[in-house]
Amino acid sequence: MSRSLVVLPDDSARPLIEAINRASKSLRIKMFVFSDPVLVQTVIAAHDRGVKVRIMLNPSRRNGEKENDTTHQILTDAGVAVLDSSPAFDVTHEKSMVIDDQFAFIQSLNWQTKNFTRTRDYAVITQHKHEVDEVVECFDADWTRQEFKPGDRSHLIWCTGNGRQKIAQFIDEARHTLWVQNERYQDPVIIERLVRASRRGVKVRVMMRPPHTLKKEKLVEGIGGVRILDDVGIKVHKLKGLKLHAKLLFADDARAIIGSINLAPGSFDSRRELAIEVRDDIIANRIHDVLHQDWENSKSIDLSDEGLLADLEEVDENVREDLALGDHAKKKN
Repeated sequence: MSRSLVVLPDDSARPLIEAINRASKSLRIKMFVFSDPVLVQTVIAAHDRGVKVRIMLNPSRRNGEKENDTTHQILTDAGVAVLDSSPAFDVTHEKSMVIDDQFAFIQSLNWQTKNFTRTRDYAVITQHKHEVDEVVECFDADWTRQEFKPGDRSHLIWCTGNGRQKIAQFIDEARHTLWVQNERYQDPVIIERLVRASRRGVKVRVMMRPPHTLKKEKLVEGIGGVRILDDVGIKVHKLKGLKLHAKLLFADDARAIIGSINLAPGSFDSRRELAIEVRDDIIANRIHDVLHQDWENSKSIDLSDEGLLADLEEVDENVREDLALGDHAKKKN
């Protein structure tokens, strides 16, 4: 099987741990947040048995928060080669791993314990040589602080680079159904494409995180985007019981994009991101089942003035002014 799918939390961290334990020559890991203690020790064990391990960790979020310092120190103390990710990007949000130059993991998940136990996330494992080689090429370029430009020959979806164009084209090619799971919907080009898909008769279903989980400074564009989707009749839901962290598009029960890309301008224009488009039947069939299960286990988000006021007033005391909610809007009890 040249590609396979990992679904979290259903599959747990086991597929990643087993893959690292099978590594015999090399590991290249690029991660936004890496803190799960079991995976840290699994990587150190690979180093101890002679595997050449190189790891790039994002040094901080845009707000300055540093989440990888402890792991960076533990790995360094164990003799593992660790670098901060490339300074050419505001943030390196890519989550990838290449094993023995033969297997590439392209993921939406961070290597945090919660991503293996409490969040909806996905990873694609590919053995296609041209895809693996492309992840390796980017890793090595970022490691040596060189420019990486896959250009028209790219088999994958990169930001900065071809991300917005590839995802817009994917949406444009949807004919019957389109499912989207993403934390937030802020990019005007992608919102426009989703609206156009709905207008030409595609059944579009959107899942996102609840509005109150959006960062305060992102409320205006985040809420505005999904209200436009709601206005044209696209159903917008939130999961019950699971935190949504996935970055997934699934069209016509046949094609999927999975990776690290949030549907926001920053992801497309200033971050290092990676995603992959797959058309494998076995992957499509499983995604179909997971999405239907998630939709059944979800709830419509109330995007009316009253609904937003009820959801957001406790996290933004100026929400009425910030979102220009009507004076008639009253908080729901």
